[in-house]
Amino acid sequence: MDFKGQHILSVSQFDRPAVEKIIAVADQMRPYAAREKLSQLLSGAILGNMFFEPSTRTRVSFGCAFNKLGGHVRETVGIENSALAKGESLKDTAMVISGYSDVIVMRHPLEGSVAEFAKTSRVPVINAGDGTNEHPSQALLDLYTMSKELERFGSTVDGVHIAMVGDLQYGRTVHSLSKLLNLFNNVKFSFISPSQLAMPADIIKQLKDNGQEVIETDHLESGLKDVDIVYQTRIQEERFPSKEQADAFRGAFRINRFSYSQFCKPSAVVMHPLPRDSREDANELDTDLDQHPNLAIFRQADNGVLVRMALFALIFGLENKLAETETECSWRSL
Repeated sequence: MDFKGQHILSVSQFDRPAVEKIIAVADQMRPYAAREKLSQLLSGAILGNMFFEPSTRTRVSFGCAFNKLGGHVRETVGIENSALAKGESLKDTAMVISGYSDVIVMRHPLEGSVAEFAKTSRVPVINAGDGTNEHPSQALLDLYTMSKELERFGSTVDGVHIAMVGDLQYGRTVHSLSKLLNLFNNVKFSFISPSQLAMPADIIKQLKDNGQEVIETDHLESGLKDVDIVYQTRIQEERFPSKEQADAFRGAFRINRFSYSQFCKPSAVVMHPLPRDSREDANELDTDLDQHPNLAIFRQADNGVLVRMALFALIFGLENKLAETETECSWRSL
């Protein structure tokens, strides 16, 4: 895959060599993400960060990634703060904002909206989540995290057994991650959810057609048996027709120190795309695991900066120019 100048709209764009390229470039970003060195790779470039749905980690980490490569960030947050609230079309918005930016990151609540926007954008667009559809950069950072966490135990993504837990119907992160994992060999999926929130049938079919083993269950204990990765998700309240309907499933599958010790093998890595719902009636991933060495959620969030830095470098075709543009980080030594 030639990344230069390309939109990043779906994980379906990637083959395995492309994914491995992103991982390799993300590894190169570590000293710049840690501010051990400064990079001016994107000096003078402007990111248009357009988030029409609530976001903390994704919005801030994209901006942080661009800043750490020397670029500038301009943000639009909330439909109510944009011309969309006045009836402007996505097409017109794309024509205008792409004239002000060198790359655009966009989140929108409607499925397919980012792809529609990209059709008339004059610069590359990265999908930061479109409704219940996809979240490709999250899937990439999740895969990167899995790869690094499994290395600690001498394992790889090939042959991994992953349990995805919770709201698998509306959770776009698990949709994208499942498709990305389908590029690897002999992956075993345990999907743990209420039947009403099961993984969409078309994704199940894609996995099975590719020879992957798929188990669907609403039983937490059996679903977690022998897994290498536990990927917990929250109930996507904002996707439900009403809060009352979401409340019916809240807190149904809780992972805490007790359930981990009882049902998981000692090396199982626990992941979550965040935010986790820490309200008492939810608490799907308990804070009593926060000091557990296999809880990877904060390392996972940190990895988002590395992967998004890699995407920017690749989209601009500058991934081989890092060393040429680096400088010392003088304030770190003061």
